[in-house]
Amino acid sequence: MRFQLTGELEMTRSVVREFAENEVALQAGQRDEEEQFDRKLFAKIGELGLAGIPIPEQDGGAGSDFLTYAVVLEELSRVCASIAAVVASHTAYCAWPLFKFGHPQLKLGALAALAGGRKLGAFGSLDARIDNAVGAARMTSRVKGNDFVLNGSQPFVMNAGAADYYMIFAHSAGERRTSGFSAFLVESGLPGLKIGEKAMKLGLRSMLTAEIIFEECEVPYSCRVGKAGQGQEIAKAMYDIGQIGAAAQAVGIAQGALEAATGYAKERKQFSKPIGRQQGISFKLADMSAKIEAARLLAYQASWRMNEGLICGKEAAMARKYAADTAVSVTIDAVQVFGGYGYMREYRMERYLRDAKCLETDIGTGGMNTDIIFRILAE
Repeated sequence: MRFQLTGELEMTRSVVREFAENEVALQAGQRDEEEQFDRKLFAKIGELGLAGIPIPEQDGGAGSDFLTYAVVLEELSRVCASIAAVVASHTAYCAWPLFKFGHPQLKLGALAALAGGRKLGAFGSLDARIDNAVGAARMTSRVKGNDFVLNGSQPFVMNAGAADYYMIFAHSAGERRTSGFSAFLVESGLPGLKIGEKAMKLGLRSMLTAEIIFEECEVPYSCRVGKAGQGQEIAKAMYDIGQIGAAAQAVGIAQGALEAATGYAKERKQFSKPIGRQQGISFKLADMSAKIEAARLLAYQASWRMNEGLICGKEAAMARKYAADTAVSVTIDAVQVFGGYGYMREYRMERYLRDAKCLETDIGTGGMNTDIIFRILAE
């Protein structure tokens, strides 16, 4: 086995890292403080071809693979996890399912704009286990002439308020069966679609999150993604990509925290020598580095399996769980290395910690990853 990225992928990493440090990092703290999403920054990401990495070129994407996707999210998260979360949500939960399941007419109208970053996608969270479809149970649809009429609400919708398109799941009116829900691509601005209360989050604060409400919202019949009742299959296809993206984001957060802590440990002197030379700090940094490398390999393994068309549900869930746990552990240790400065808001350590915690908890899923790993093992 060769644990080596291709030269092309290393070049991609270098380009994205330069962009992240020169463009993304500059106002990251301010965006977090003000809880503001920067649409111009997302447009630049689209211009670099990073908004639709696994989408084929003929459909407006970069025509790349999921390992590249993981590396890009890792590099963005290294300086700003919020913008990486925006890209991940947009790609995995809107552009990708549209590419995989959307009919040609629907893709012709929306996919190229999403994959190219000219439009932003959002996802109405399932809000619990995919096979229980609790989120879909909040939404109902019925046919009215040539339209579907959507009613209900979706909490914790990522990119809500800024998005141009929403990927929404809903049951047929009167149904609550697990297999009975469908997916819809809903364009923002339709009558009956309202943005509800904005979520005030601990971390990932410049990725907008809010409730969306549907009141007799008429959606063209052509906007159904896939077939009637295919929602569960679509949700499962989205899930593994989402887990890989979250794992990559966690690795990036942890890497950024480690680099900052290591740099500080080299500069900060105590008892006439850098604190990094003291065993209490040097051992801590070594442990942080080992955990990050293990998390990175798990994320890359899951990405590689998806590239090869192999089953990767367990690997993706394991990567997500371990990487998120690692990010929290590493950022806590990084705060400790900085001492009192790590607690101060003007330093990015506390932002790294808050962002890591969001990935560990994942709004609406709780211990979902552990449960999925166990169920796969028990089969």
